[in-house]
Amino acid sequence: MSESERVVGALKRHLKKQGRTYRDLARSLAVSEQTVKRLFSRGTFTLERLVKVAAFLGMSLEELAREAGEGSAHLRMLTVAQERELVVEPGLLLVAACALNGWTLEQVVSTYRFTRAECIRRLVKLDRLGLLVLLPNNRVRLAVARDFNWIPGGPIERFFRREQKDDFLGGDFTAPGEDLYFVFGMLAPPAKARLRASLARLREEFTELHRESLAAPFERRFGACLLVAQREWEPRAFAALRRQPASGSSSR
Repeated sequence: MSESERVVGALKRHLKKQGRTYRDLARSLAVSEQTVKRLFSRGTFTLERLVKVAAFLGMSLEELAREAGEGSAHLRMLTVAQERELVVEPGLLLVAACALNGWTLEQVVSTYRFTRAECIRRLVKLDRLGLLVLLPNNRVRLAVARDFNWIPGGPIERFFRREQKDDFLGGDFTAPGEDLYFVFGMLAPPAKARLRASLARLREEFTELHRESLAAPFERRFGACLLVAQREWEPRAFAALRRQPASGSSSR
């Protein structure tokens, strides 16, 4: 996909997301609707007109360029081999996480105990793995979506379950901006389906907030983690108190 195609794709996504039409955009630009359709079909936007279209959508050119770049990050799930490579070395996983969050090389080496050479070596490996494309001046273009899905039961999920889950849940969640909710109840199947849909929307909203925050200065962005889980479950201590069915009787 060419760069102009990615820009047009980003504009179309924002038009659809905001519920706006080519006709609305044509009125804003004081041109015919046919002219707008031709611009989108050919991708022949002048810089001045691109600025106006972005402004119509409430975006800057920088935000549009970032959105277009993310549009090319089409991988939604890694392979088992890719995930396995990432978790073998924590430093590689860390640099990958920084790249996904829009860090520059300078920001990585000033924050963590990596030399520039060590960081570049890891970026080269991430390029070889197909997670990003290393560009001149050590800039990167992602080849995966920022919110790519982990393989269920795969190497990354096992890594976090084994080594990071207790670290995350070990806090008391009383600091400003921290929240921990634990609710327990009994739900009918239709209610469970609605709950799953709500959790999916929450994940999408978190991703959108993350994308919006990329436009903020580096020093005004802070790590945030959202752990969402639900399953049919009875605490082990409760299950131990259940009556055992009588011998030969059928259980419900």
